[in-house]
Amino acid sequence: MTDSHTITRALISVSDKAGLVELAKQLAGYGVEILSTGGSAEKLRQAGIKVIEVGDYTGFPEMMDGRVKTLHPRIHGGLLQRHDREEHQKAAHEHNIPPIDLLIVNLYPFRATVAKGADFETCIENIDIGGPAMVRAAAKNHDFVAVVTDPAQYDELLAEMKTRNGGTSLSFRKKLAAAAYAHTASYDSAVSAWFARQLGEEYPDTLTLAATKRQSLRYGENPHQSAAFYVADSSRIGLASAIQIQGKELSYNNLNDTDAAFELVSEFTDQPAIAIIKHANPCGVAVGKDLISAYRLALACDPVSAFGGIIACNRPLDGETAKAIAELFAEVIIAPDLDNDARDALAAKKNLRVLLTRAMPDPKGADKVVKSVAGGFLVQTRDNVVLDRAQLKCVTKRQPTEAEMRDLIFAFTVGKHVKSNTIVYAKDGATVGIGAGQMSRVDSARIAARKAEDVAAAEKLAAPRTRGSVAASDAFFPFADGLLTVAEAGASAVIQPGGSMRDAEVIEAADKAGLAMVFTGIRHFRH
Repeated sequence: MTDSHTITRALISVSDKAGLVELAKQLAGYGVEILSTGGSAEKLRQAGIKVIEVGDYTGFPEMMDGRVKTLHPRIHGGLLQRHDREEHQKAAHEHNIPPIDLLIVNLYPFRATVAKGADFETCIENIDIGGPAMVRAAAKNHDFVAVVTDPAQYDELLAEMKTRNGGTSLSFRKKLAAAAYAHTASYDSAVSAWFARQLGEEYPDTLTLAATKRQSLRYGENPHQSAAFYVADSSRIGLASAIQIQGKELSYNNLNDTDAAFELVSEFTDQPAIAIIKHANPCGVAVGKDLISAYRLALACDPVSAFGGIIACNRPLDGETAKAIAELFAEVIIAPDLDNDARDALAAKKNLRVLLTRAMPDPKGADKVVKSVAGGFLVQTRDNVVLDRAQLKCVTKRQPTEAEMRDLIFAFTVGKHVKSNTIVYAKDGATVGIGAGQMSRVDSARIAARKAEDVAAAEKLAAPRTRGSVAASDAFFPFADGLLTVAEAGASAVIQPGGSMRDAEVIEAADKAGLAMVFTGIRHFRH
């Protein structure tokens, strides 16, 4: 084994031909002999670059619709032979197998083919066989072979060759090999997931996960934890598809909270909506005739907790709303877009992170959610149930008014995005009290009411905004005490899944208190 290894022969076979000609010209300048296949060879030849077709090199033509072209001992022997082992060199000499020192391969565009909605047979034909085989062979023999799998690596390769006078160092080849194995693993993962979908296997026996690192993070939830942000293959619009246009680098907690905020605000498709998030829980959510109205209502729910929060919008951010947000210390704003006035208003807040997604996700979109546990993963479908008013069942003597019904649906939708146990008070399309993550549902109801009382005291209101509000519970009331607690806070109507052994007791308590109550039949636990 030697550290620096000179490149004398390269094999090029790429689907993505970006930067190919310039790279090949540079290689030719070092006197590298270039082998190539099909379309790659033709493109190089048209550019005036001397190239040897793989079929001519092996003595076997491409066949079987191109399925067989590089699967040949002269190719794989060239990639796999060790230069420091006598028996390898003897076999190579006996069978006329020259070494291949550089492999440049990127694979058939399987993901893009699937994304276009291609039929089964077309997708099958876009599963690369020879490419991964060569990549794995070259990566295994990284002591002597450099393997490049991404056009983004071309400049780094040429810089290395310039430094090494046409060669590569062992450390560089190891780095390329690691990237190559990650590349083929990700490719196979995409094929495996697609095949499982074709077979209707929602949860296959073997789960493969593939993602690409977007950025290294300064630390995780706490400074003593390391972290990174990875982006998976998904068409879902949101945090992974967002572009940051200003502000400091996003932290682990920023990313987690921003995702929670944007997923929440995407639930509201018919009206402008704002969500303000702290520690993955909303401290204020509202809909309005425009964004500025929604923002003011959302902020009024808990202005103290909103300090340092994440703000999500479901409409392009306008200048008036941006100016109002700029008066508050916020960590992140995420929106589908923003206008020039908004851009100018936020520009002075140099550290404020602003993310644009260009569109909104479908709240009904199907997807999987993966959570790590010690030694494994929990996988489930995304909670994509959108409440259908027609499915609601009034179980009390009093029916909710039209205004109450609108607020009930709004509150229950917000509660879907609050850590369990959850109680949400809402009035006129805005949250007025949120109780999150308590072990007792009664405690969640009390905390939310107390928050409203604190706001009323600070703003010198005649009464907390929970008076005349509605209340939503993410799961059933196991006893009547939780229901009576929201009634004491001033709620006039309640929405909950139902399904408790004591539903009759809870309904009776609601009737005695003069409450309207509807059952959804849907639970929205969030852990």
